[in-house]
Amino acid sequence: MYILGIETSCDESAASVIKADAKTGRLKVLSNVIASQIEIHKKYGGVVPEVAAREHVLNILPVINEALTKAKIKPAQLTAIGVTKGPGLITSLITGVETVRTLAYVWKKPVVEVNHIDGHIYANFIEAGHLIKYPAVILTVSGGHTILLTMGRTGKIKIIGETRDDAAGEAYDKAAKMMGLGYPGGPIIARYADQHQATLAQRSISNKTERIKAIELPRPMMYSADFDFSFSGLKTALLYQLQKDQRWKRWIPQYCFEYQNAIIDILVHKTIGAARKFRAKTVMLAGGVSANTALRSRLAEAVRTKLTGANFLVPKFEYTTDNAAMIAAAAYYRLRWKKTIPFQRLRVDASLQLK
Repeated sequence: MYILGIETSCDESAASVIKADAKTGRLKVLSNVIASQIEIHKKYGGVVPEVAAREHVLNILPVINEALTKAKIKPAQLTAIGVTKGPGLITSLITGVETVRTLAYVWKKPVVEVNHIDGHIYANFIEAGHLIKYPAVILTVSGGHTILLTMGRTGKIKIIGETRDDAAGEAYDKAAKMMGLGYPGGPIIARYADQHQATLAQRSISNKTERIKAIELPRPMMYSADFDFSFSGLKTALLYQLQKDQRWKRWIPQYCFEYQNAIIDILVHKTIGAARKFRAKTVMLAGGVSANTALRSRLAEAVRTKLTGANFLVPKFEYTTDNAAMIAAAAYYRLRWKKTIPFQRLRVDASLQLK
């Protein structure tokens, strides 16, 4: 079967076609097309909803056409269309949902509505669904969400922890803005952190003794009794340190290194704690921040050394940030469970929550 996925929850207009083997459940991505708006929104320091919506209107049909062309699939061959219903920017979501309503009517195809966070989770299933053992614990980290979940064999998920304020990705963006580093903040802070890591490694090899500024930031809620997160205090602590340090611009790589380490320490500690409590056989990482190589390697190492017999899964880099292949993958599994709706009933829900 062939599934067309469409994603417009924020500032990417994306469409993808996947092929699913009905017998094995293996998924193969035939196309994954993304029209990004990052360059447009950089000058604003973040996504402007009205601008994003206008770009979606311009991009959505060409992106869908390109996805079908690259996949060498005609609309008549499609089994279903999956689309992000929410959460996200309502004006962006409307473009995708209304486009699907029209296409479903014209092409006479069933519709599968997908939770955006669900999509990030199912990015792990694109090439490794057969490796997943249950129960699974999933850390989903993005600009808008930081959530710990459990998943059972039937696909039933349960939220066991989430952020009480800023999401981890948002904390990256706000820290980068404080230091005037640009947008999006995650990749920029990660590059500076890697630069400092390389400096430390070179210093160790060459036995150099040049000064390395000591910077210490807190790890909020790291040792709390629950699996919730909080990053606003970390952001505030960074702000206070910058205000006290008149020469902070000289030490940007060190600040980025410590800030990123604080975020990763919290995420890894909470995830391993949840995996132990729920006796997880698989630990998955998902969401835009899962593209961070330090987080990927730290969590992989923690699973390997602290959890006996557990698998660690993380999507390929191209499926970490917002994309439509993950939406198509989630739609396939919902289709297996016969969770389709008539196109007339498809509606946007910008505040949609996982159930």
